[in-house]
Amino acid sequence: MSKILSPDELTERFGKMFCRGVVTLVDEANGVAQIIEDCIAKGPVEWDAVNRKRAGGAITDVRVDGTTLIIDTIIGEREVKFGPASKDVGGQGLKALRVEGDRVKTTWVGLAGASVGIGACLPQGPGTLEAEYPDDFKIGGSHAIEVTITTPKMIRIVFAVDDTDTKEKGASWVMMLKAACASPFGHFLEHKIIQLNPDVPEKTTNCVSVGISFAVEERDLQKLVDYVVKYVKENTLSKNTTLAMFQGLKIPQDLVEYGLQAKKRILTVDKAREVAERNGVRLVEITGKRGTIGAVAGIGCFDLGIRSASLPEDFEK
Repeated sequence: MSKILSPDELTERFGKMFCRGVVTLVDEANGVAQIIEDCIAKGPVEWDAVNRKRAGGAITDVRVDGTTLIIDTIIGEREVKFGPASKDVGGQGLKALRVEGDRVKTTWVGLAGASVGIGACLPQGPGTLEAEYPDDFKIGGSHAIEVTITTPKMIRIVFAVDDTDTKEKGASWVMMLKAACASPFGHFLEHKIIQLNPDVPEKTTNCVSVGISFAVEERDLQKLVDYVVKYVKENTLSKNTTLAMFQGLKIPQDLVEYGLQAKKRILTVDKAREVAERNGVRLVEITGKRGTIGAVAGIGCFDLGIRSASLPEDFEK
């Protein structure tokens, strides 16, 4: 027998816990997913990161960004191995992640105090639809728990734009951050300023492109695309603006290499279009084509962390 509880029912049972939100992104073409959890404090996030990495299971990588935990996973099931430390310190891990229509089900296991995190905290966080437990479940103390949490299936889309300002006014990074914050569709994830080759003669000032990413349900994807295209069209100050779009969690290495080239070489629009076409990047010429080079490079550099904002020599010193 099992018991299905809503986040409100869990809050009533255990009191208000600490998860501020959970988003589950899937990339079915590559068989991978990403779970993003936001907590009110850094301590639980760091502890969960270490324990989940130790347990393995469906998790392939774990990162901490402030009070946010970012977990890369496979789509499927793998055995969780807590190891000898678990009998003394507890443990928690992800056993499986499955896509069922427009929903994602993640199955978690926890021991001792660690069972509270996946048994009471995560399931009542905003973004959770419901959680399924054994009929007589208990959490905390010396108890073990297995819980399956259902969240909406979301996909990641990255937008990158170049050539939106002039030497007299405007800033691409401001326009795109305003666009992301004002979006009525999707869940805003990241904003990146991508430094490109400052020796390009056609640059305005800093020679950067700008990217923003969203988690969005498939039913709202086109609405989000239409919104971003319209926003850029209405707010660009340049006659050479191009917008690039990429859907998925894995940016192809060919695209990454192009982005890195754009930091030190002067490239052509034709080359940018070739790279975009063979790597699944959709291009929209908003007011012109010159921005294609930086827009495609912005997609390529989007997942490079602080290197997105750097020049090659910044990390060679």
